[in-house]
Amino acid sequence: MTAQTERPDTQATTHEFQPQTLPSRDDSGAARPAPSVSRRGFFERLGISSVSAAVGAEIVFADKMPAGLIPVALAQSTDPLQISGKEGLTFLNDRPVLAETPAHLLDDAVTPAKHLFIRNNGIAPAVDALAPEQWTLEIAGESCAKPMSFTLKELKEKFTHHTVQMVLECAGNGRSEFNPPTHGTQWTTGAVGCPQWTGLRLRDVLQHCGIKPDAVYIGYYGADIHLSGDVTKVVISRGAPLRKALEAETLLAFAMNGEDIPWQNGHPLRLVFGGWPASTCGKWLKKIVIRDREHDGEKMTGDAYRMPRYPVAPGSKVPEEDMDIIESMPVKSLITFPKSGVSQPLAAPLTVRGHAWAGELEVALVQISIDFGATWQNTKLEKPVNRYAWQQWTTQMTLPKKGYYEIWARAVDSQGHAQPMILPGWNPKGYLNNSCHRIAIQAV
Repeated sequence: MTAQTERPDTQATTHEFQPQTLPSRDDSGAARPAPSVSRRGFFERLGISSVSAAVGAEIVFADKMPAGLIPVALAQSTDPLQISGKEGLTFLNDRPVLAETPAHLLDDAVTPAKHLFIRNNGIAPAVDALAPEQWTLEIAGESCAKPMSFTLKELKEKFTHHTVQMVLECAGNGRSEFNPPTHGTQWTTGAVGCPQWTGLRLRDVLQHCGIKPDAVYIGYYGADIHLSGDVTKVVISRGAPLRKALEAETLLAFAMNGEDIPWQNGHPLRLVFGGWPASTCGKWLKKIVIRDREHDGEKMTGDAYRMPRYPVAPGSKVPEEDMDIIESMPVKSLITFPKSGVSQPLAAPLTVRGHAWAGELEVALVQISIDFGATWQNTKLEKPVNRYAWQQWTTQMTLPKKGYYEIWARAVDSQGHAQPMILPGWNPKGYLNNSCHRIAIQAV
């Protein structure tokens, strides 16, 4: 463990990203034939000329190379995978790009763009295909009274702009702790962030196009590319009930923290639903449909983003008819200071802080424990800056003697639901793990 010095408003240590040696995996969790070596060279533009120049020769059979593939000559580099505008993220996969943020890099009240996680289902559109001045959004569907298309410029000029800070979290955040393991990306705690989003209220646009009386759901379609390279295949097309779409906080966002949304996070236009899984918040948004039924797009059916409606034994197979779509996310907290693994002088007061959030609810209480949950100490909890923003908490303590400690954090929501100390009930897809976050501290 290494010593750490407290700074009042910033994280006191920096994070060195270590090259990953994980095999590439698809989102089912199955390993693909790929070199288990460090990877680099993620190209913003997937043009073959750029890739050929990087390897120093013409790529023979380039027309048969899968879109987005990183040539093995580049994959064998010892440099870590890098994406412009991102810093310190831990990359879990390169195709699709999946990257999470270490907890200590989420210490800011407003998550900076460079530290927002990336969760793609397919391949991000090439940067030069995302020109905002040429971007259009179509509103259609069987329950849309007046189907229309808008340019992004028209949307910005026609509708009032709103800025809301909202948590964005993958439903599979924390999946790596489930046992037996479940298929899917093995996130730890870092598939979450809470930036400020600026955009238009979705309800203003939907109402402008007319919502028929039989409307019950909306669905989205984006410009991301299927991993197969087949442009006719839909990567992901999820949605939400109309009541959620019409909430004042639900945005068609074109900016994040006052700037363009980062390329890998959905520039130039994306959906943001407060308190619901990030999978509902479609990126590179091209079309929204108003439906007279529950949306049945890609990853809306089967067991995708669904939970059993009753407790199941670990490893069980749950019938599809017994699975419900995930809506509001559960109460959760994160320790963002100090960084796990630091040493603390025994006589010095130790500041501990972090964030807590609770889906569509508020957080009522955050507590910490240094004795593995035998006793708990209340923290000072701030109110959210607006609905759906996470809440900051902080406390100070003095460790009683030299040795190894674990600091655990536990949040309780406004309806009295508390985080489980170890692990919530197992489910087939490894969703909604909201067990207590814990870090290691050594008093010296």
